[in-house]
Amino acid sequence: MLNISNSRVTKYIVPKKYSALENVEQKVSGKVLPRIIYISLILFVFILLLPWTQNIRSKGTLTTLHPNQRPQSLNSVIGGQIEQWYVREGDFVEAGDTILKIKEVKDAYFDENLLPRTQDQVDYKKESITVYSDKIKTQEEQLEVLREQRDLKLSQTRIKYQQAALKVQNDSIGYKAALVNYETAEYQYKRQDSLYRSGLKSLTDLETKNLKLQDSRAYMITAKNKWLNSQNELISLQLELSNVQIKFETDYNKIQSDKFSTMSSKLDTETAVSKLENQYSNYVYRNGLYYITAPQDGYITKTISNGIGETIKEGEEILTIMPANYDLAVELYVAPIDLPLIQLNEKVRLQFDGWPAIVFSGWPDASYGTYGGEIYAIDQYISPNGKYRVLVSPDPDDNPWPEALRYGSGSSSMMLLSDVPIWYELWRKINGFPPDFYTTETTNKTKK
Repeated sequence: MLNISNSRVTKYIVPKKYSALENVEQKVSGKVLPRIIYISLILFVFILLLPWTQNIRSKGTLTTLHPNQRPQSLNSVIGGQIEQWYVREGDFVEAGDTILKIKEVKDAYFDENLLPRTQDQVDYKKESITVYSDKIKTQEEQLEVLREQRDLKLSQTRIKYQQAALKVQNDSIGYKAALVNYETAEYQYKRQDSLYRSGLKSLTDLETKNLKLQDSRAYMITAKNKWLNSQNELISLQLELSNVQIKFETDYNKIQSDKFSTMSSKLDTETAVSKLENQYSNYVYRNGLYYITAPQDGYITKTISNGIGETIKEGEEILTIMPANYDLAVELYVAPIDLPLIQLNEKVRLQFDGWPAIVFSGWPDASYGTYGGEIYAIDQYISPNGKYRVLVSPDPDDNPWPEALRYGSGSSSMMLLSDVPIWYELWRKINGFPPDFYTTETTNKTKK
């Protein structure tokens, strides 16, 4: 039976008498096994030659493309005490709807008539500015009148000075004439005296000449004294002219100084008015902050501060709101070794949590339950987890994403690369090589 010996005994055995031996000899396993091996080898070779789409697998979460469409915290600009709630968690609110009312907790704002009284202070300060303006106008008029008086007084004094100068000149001429008369009388007296000594003239004639000499001398002295008085008067007028100038300059400078002081006070008052108006505007704006409103359309997701009478601080988070309108995107992370293989606008296949899918990594067209996407943006810096963040937006040429998707849910993505045979992909993974990097280049050919 085993065909070990050349002496066969099969001719002496009747197989029909032995059912077990008959069943064993009827098996054709020796022929089927080679066929199975050959067929499996052919199928294996065929599978190795099938095309395979290289891809990069990554986990991600749903986010939005625009920062203003992501969940945001609503904070209180001022500190206060919760007085009344107008919404509850899960409510839909429109932009401008009142969410919460708070009341003041700072003693500086307790006064119910704070705004009217601040406005009165502003009005009083403005009236002070008007008074200062009128005072400045009056001082300018005083300066103008003082300038006119100065000009008139100086003109009058200058005329007197000119008159005194002419008088000095006139007295000088009179003095010179009196001096000439005196010298002439003296000469005549000496000549008369000589004639008298010679006996040619009488004593009476000599005495007459002597009397005339004394009169001429008295007249000369009087003229000289008058001339000196005129000079003294001219000097006095010159001093008076200088004193007039100094006096008016002093008065003018005093009024000018008062004017500058008034202008300074006016500017200080205008500064105070600006501060009060600014303060009044701050009070008005603060009153508007007692009602906290929704910044945009959305849903109230979670309240941080609760109850009535609870105190909140400036900038403290009150609640979170999810915008109603948003453009979804998938946020995923890739390793630095795969980053050079990723390009903008490349196709991506996505699988979302909660949507069943049958995924074939190398055959995306055969996958079921996946959705198309495009790479929208790639970060230029590495994230704290040691990978680069990539944003994927919906593919406009593929089926739209499910409407029930929510921000923050998970997803699994496949970034599609080049098409290669399966044997090449197996060889690449065994050797630890990265996927093939390729770029599409278009060349323009000019027709001859």
